[in-house]
Amino acid sequence: MHPSGRPSIPRLADPLPVRVDGPDGLYVDDLPSDAGPDAPIVVLVHGSMDRHTSFARVRSRVMGTCHVISYDRRGYAASREVQPPAGGLEGHVTDLEAVVAERRCTIAGHSYGGNLVLALAARRPDLVASAVVYEPPLAWRPGWPDHGSQPPAFRGVSSEEAADRFLRRMIGRERYERLPLKTREEVVKDGGALVAELTAIRLDDPPYDPGLIEVPVLVAVGGASDERHQEAAAWLAARLPHGSLHTLTGARHGGHQSHPAGFAALVEAAVKLGAGIDARPPAVI
Repeated sequence: MHPSGRPSIPRLADPLPVRVDGPDGLYVDDLPSDAGPDAPIVVLVHGSMDRHTSFARVRSRVMGTCHVISYDRRGYAASREVQPPAGGLEGHVTDLEAVVAERRCTIAGHSYGGNLVLALAARRPDLVASAVVYEPPLAWRPGWPDHGSQPPAFRGVSSEEAADRFLRRMIGRERYERLPLKTREEVVKDGGALVAELTAIRLDDPPYDPGLIEVPVLVAVGGASDERHQEAAAWLAARLPHGSLHTLTGARHGGHQSHPAGFAALVEAAVKLGAGIDARPPAVI
């Protein structure tokens, strides 16, 4: 994460995951736990134009007490060539369910990944003991930018150009222009997955009803994030029967990278909640 709080571009030198055992050949990073075979399981789910290694500093803080699993979602990074493409959110939820593999766990999702977590909690509450969701985009709600249509930046251009535009907006033009050409050429290859998921989430039916999700959910938002994310997080937390709202002070949308200690504290609290221990963190972290 850049000091400005903007998301970082994944490095081309990021290592491949430890084991490949996901559905259709998804790359899944499933390291043995330092805490032993009976450690609680935590699954980390990345957002759009991202990859599992963005959770590295969160993972290092949690793996002493938990068995941590992360993976590159279908269409991204080491799972870029997995077929068939996921398309909409439903396919990604099916992948997440397969990665969980009938193990009860705590699942934490960043951005788009948070919606996958909530959709799985609605579909399979027997598998999701508790959840953390950080600024999931509620793009099916009226009032969200480009609700009901494909984002204008994606129209009439290739998926690579759409990804290029997305990255320029997310990390800022100056930082983008300083990136090595090889890095730009590599990361925009994920543009197909980006366009598919951020279009479908605006056109498809809502992927879950928050009022029907019965597991404990910590809804998190960055204290420096824009009003859209602040409002969405508050709306969501208020409608989850066992939800609560938590703010990472000074964080923006990439809070899992810029504030890994705070994000890890949320994950650790959620693990305790999943075990029946009343351990909700403070509203402001």
